[in-house]
Amino acid sequence: MANPSEFEDYFALFQIKPQFKMDRQALESAYLTVQKQVHPDLHAGGSDAEKRVSMQMATLANTAYRTLAHPIQRGLYICAQQGIDPQLETNTTMPTAFLMQQMEWRETLDEVRDDPMKLDKLLDEVEASKQSFLKEVEVAIDAAQDFKLASEKLRALLFIDKFSQELEDAIAA
Repeated sequence: MANPSEFEDYFALFQIKPQFKMDRQALESAYLTVQKQVHPDLHAGGSDAEKRVSMQMATLANTAYRTLAHPIQRGLYICAQQGIDPQLETNTTMPTAFLMQQMEWRETLDEVRDDPMKLDKLLDEVEASKQSFLKEVEVAIDAAQDFKLASEKLRALLFIDKFSQELEDAIAA
């Protein structure tokens, strides 16, 4: 069994191409393949060291899978691998147009909170914006290899994702 420190690169762990655009089925298949090799139940009869390594590898595989399966987390991971810090906690500057859009969405949410059809329409608009930003991240990472631009788009996506969750909560209520 491999040593967890050998797999600092999640893409290498799953033997998939390091890029933003992800084939979810390929990722799922690779994850299951790794789990079949490292799952702690398969090493229950091994030494304490083997059990520990098995548990570490299974944990690493779970973390890697969750990171790569989520587009925003995958993008942030790729940027980090390229030495780009998106400064999520310290850099709150955003383009004025983006901030205005966020304010407009929030105002609309407040106005239509009790109208399911209008909430669905707002959700469609937010999801379209999210998909557009994801495409921009894909181009920035996979085509242009502009990881700084990608990190800026990913920071914006975090705002959109958070608002999208609030909107889905309002729809559920």
